[in-house]
Amino acid sequence: MEDYLIKFIEWTKLKIRIHIKPEDKIYFHEREVWWASLGANIGFEQDGKNIKFERPILILRKFGGEMLWALPMTTKEKTGRFYYQFEHKGQKYSVILSQLRLISSKRLLRKIRTFPEDDFKKVRNRIRRLL
Repeated sequence: MEDYLIKFIEWTKLKIRIHIKPEDKIYFHEREVWWASLGANIGFEQDGKNIKFERPILILRKFGGEMLWALPMTTKEKTGRFYYQFEHKGQKYSVILSQLRLISSKRLLRKIRTFPEDDFKKVRNRIRRLL
């Protein structure tokens, strides 16, 4: 139990720093994969890892320059209607469709790459069916 408490305290400290940091313009687009500070989350929500509580996310939709719909990703092989599996450079990944969330662009840390257009269309269609 103490480990979780420490994790939440550390996340809260980082969240405050993210919130008050100066407004640096971050240029991002739909279809991009970024490392983002997602935090220490509750229950079965995907946690971020390491000191910045980071996790790769796929940008599904951009709302202006400050907000976006993000889909967390994992290297664990997940199956079922709430996941989209794909392969990149021989590594299997899963996009966690059920954990679509609205986040601030302040959470974005660094761009990894651009998601393939065909796979992105499939992800969007799968999200539409879930909604």
